[in-house]
Order: sequence, then structure tokens, then C-alpha cells
Amino acid sequence: MAALSEESKMSLVDPASRFSFGWSHGNEMLRSGQPDVYKGSFYANPIVDVPTTDEALIERYPSYCRQNIWPREDLPELEPAFKELGRLMLDVGLLLAHHCSKFVSARKPDYEEGKLVRMLKSSKCHKGRLLHYFPASNRDTEEWEKGLASWCGWHFDHGSLTGLTRATYMKGKDQVPNPDPQSGLYIRDRLGTITKAVFAEDDIAYQMGEATEFHSGGLFRATLHCVQAARGEAAVGVDRNTFALFMQPQWDEPLILPEGHCDRTESHEVVNFGDFTNDRLNKYYGS
Repeated sequence: MAALSEESKMSLVDPASRFSFGWSHGNEMLRSGQPDVYKGSFYANPIVDVPTTDEALIERYPSYCRQNIWPREDLPELEPAFKELGRLMLDVGLLLAHHCSKFVSARKPDYEEGKLVRMLKSSKCHKGRLLHYFPASNRDTEEWEKGLASWCGWHFDHGSLTGLTRATYMKGKDQVPNPDPQSGLYIRDRLGTITKAVFAEDDIAYQMGEATEFHSGGLFRATLHCVQAARGEAAVGVDRNTFALFMQPQWDEPLILPEGHCDRTESHEVVNFGDFTNDRLNKYYGS
């Protein structure tokens, strides 16, 4: 995808969706206020191509309700592979969600039995994201050595569960080992301990998102995470690639938000997931 011509990639850009469908590069803003040019993304819903035809919903929730954009002429093999992998990650994630629901039900008698599975199984909001972290130049590695930049800063995912494949590293057309053993995905647990997330080539890792934290009343906590860039001479010219599946409730699913979790939210205010997402996207793409 990243190697397609600029003309081809621009035909896949969808600003009306808040860059949440198709190709996106340099549109997401970092905490510093600078555009994120270190990675490119391709977004699509792997389960349904057209979530709704309701124009009011499409206007209100464009990041979920607009339709997929596929490079069927330039990269025809992408669509079936994207959908097959996304469906697999959803099916495995639903098995995990079943056990998460059992855990919460055992501790909260008023919790709807099987709620997480029910929400995710019926949702049309799931979103797959192919991530391409562009190769570092000599200047990039010098800046990263000083701690001035990384591939992705600390953040929470706002959905329910995020499935992740292990990253692959490429130099040109050749797959290579991770050029820097210290680079990759890091998580911070509720005690503040920072750990590098390591999993095997055929594994799928899952992170908790904010929606699961809210629905569980805090029994589960969203996973704070970042991606540390590869550093050193061996990292020059090497790109990183991975696939994430954001498993998310339907746009009209209610959330009870604790104080401080939403710009306009008071303690225990009830909002739906679509409006909560819009608030989150405002932080990354502007209102």
C-alpha cells in the first residue's frame, strides 16, 4: 500500500470520514501539535463494506458509517486478505470477550450476562488498520537517540478490544529481523510498570480499550501503550508493518463515563459510543 503511487494513494483518501477509511498519512496530530508523518495507515471495516445507508447517521458518525474504499485495480489482493485476517481476529477476540464477561458477571451481580460478546457480535463498527512505519533516515535515528520522537506516543485505544499481529520488518522487498531489540510495543500496567510486549509470529495479542473499562465499571483497565522506534545504524532503511483490529460497540451503544474522560462530560454522564469517538477524534484531527 505505502509503495503505491501518490496518485493511487490519494484516490483512497477520505477526509469526510475523519481519515478513518482508506489511506491516511500526515493527518493525525501528535501531542506536540505536529502532524504524524512517521507512519501511514489504511483503514477499513473487515466485516461489512456498507454499515448503513442512513444519511443522518453517515453525517453524524462518518468514522463508522461511511463505506470502505478498496484499491481493487492497483492492489486487488488486499481486500480478501484484509477481510480474512480481520474476521479471524474478531472470532478469536469474541472468545476472549466471553471470558471477560464471565469475569465481570462474577463480581457485579447487576452486570448484563454476556454483555461484551453481545455488543461486539452485533456491532458494525469494527475497524481494521494496516500500519506502515516508514523507514528511518540517519537524521531520524539521531533524533530518536535523543528521545525527541518515537513511532507512536503513549495513548489508550477507545474501543473495547484491540487485536494485534506481531510486527514485521522490511528492508526494501526483504523481510528482516527487528533491527533494534529495544524497539516495538510497550505497555504500562495499572501499577505503572512499563513492559515490552513480546509475542510470537503466529500469536494475536489483545489490548483492553476504554469502552471495556467503562462497561466493566473499572474492573478492567484500558491498556496504556506506545511504540518505540528502532534506533541505530541498523534501523536506517527498515520499515515496520502490523495490523490492528479495533473491536468496538455499535455507535448507539451507551457508555457511562467517569469524570474527566470526555471534554464535555460530567461525572457518570451517559453518552453513546459514536459521540464518545467523535470527542476522541477531535483530539487527533481537530474539531
